[in-house]
Amino acid sequence: MGKVLFIRQQTYSQPEIDSAVLRAFNHFGGITHFVSKGDRVLLKVNLVSGHDITRRVTTDPTIVRAVARLVLEAGGTPFIADSPGIDSFKSAAEKAGFMAVARELGIECAELTDPVDLPASDGADFKRIQVSRHVIEADKVISLAKLKTHGQMYLTMGVKNLFGTIPGRLKAGWHYNVGLNREKFAGLLLDIYAGVKPNFTLLDGVIGMHGDGPTSGDPYEFGIIGACVDALTMDFHLCGMLGGKLEDYPLYMAAKKRDMPQCELDPSDIDGDIPATHVFPGVKLPKTRSMRLLPSIPFLDRLMTSKPVHIPERCIGCGRCAAVCAAKALRHENRRLYFDYGKCIRCYCCHEMCPVKAIEFRESRLVRLVNMLR
Repeated sequence: MGKVLFIRQQTYSQPEIDSAVLRAFNHFGGITHFVSKGDRVLLKVNLVSGHDITRRVTTDPTIVRAVARLVLEAGGTPFIADSPGIDSFKSAAEKAGFMAVARELGIECAELTDPVDLPASDGADFKRIQVSRHVIEADKVISLAKLKTHGQMYLTMGVKNLFGTIPGRLKAGWHYNVGLNREKFAGLLLDIYAGVKPNFTLLDGVIGMHGDGPTSGDPYEFGIIGACVDALTMDFHLCGMLGGKLEDYPLYMAAKKRDMPQCELDPSDIDGDIPATHVFPGVKLPKTRSMRLLPSIPFLDRLMTSKPVHIPERCIGCGRCAAVCAAKALRHENRRLYFDYGKCIRCYCCHEMCPVKAIEFRESRLVRLVNMLR
């Protein structure tokens, strides 16, 4: 049996999703292999911010509903949870359709609050990480991730989904602390993944996102649902299937530095309807940094990394970008943004939180020159 199952799934029809999710769990021994009677089970969705379902920013509610039903059938108590970076949780969860699922099934939809220390794993780069108490106290964690590109981290899938276990505004502090070093941020993601130890990961790639993800890209019909116990193996295989290079994927490079066995990919890792050799056509990957042109040095990183730029004609003056900026590198006046690029840490949180795509990326002159000479 392979480590990852890919199921071909073209629509969000609830009966079809129910069948696909059941198949996913059965492939790995069935829901009762992961959930025992009386377990309190955290369903960690992707709720980065409040967006309409059709934007394909968040985990689709049909998948959440299917998994929650299986947990209930196994005698567990599921609860849907995440922690948006800036939005009101209740409003964001309502827009994403999670509140409706919770009401229908009579289960809880909870914000991940109350930070407590996550037990550090062996070899962790970061010895003190605080995640929500709800994560620590849950008997089981099932990660319901979304397949998307990501401006800062190249891709966001199974492992990156667990960054949301850090409560609210504490995320901004981590963005500021790791600065421009994406592999350092990836090391943080590895430490969170090792500490949380999700029991199962289900990836919503029926319609994901490419381009300027994780919120301002375009929907892409990947037509798959991924399932695994080991999300690292799934994420690394998907990088190539999306047409990406592993050396451009910070999560892979951080794992390789730790000599993690998941870095040794084998086509036999993959079972199901889509082989490991499959490449999705026309996927637009982020070009926010030419990651392997020069060594990672803070000064060079700043020169090599794309700048966020304002598109004033789209701006609605909501101020979310300035509010989320951990580096205090921009100010907002009369629907105009003024960036202090000397302070900017290129985390792209401003871009991620903009609801109207009024912040885009501009490739640095140095990168443009190097690419012309290559």
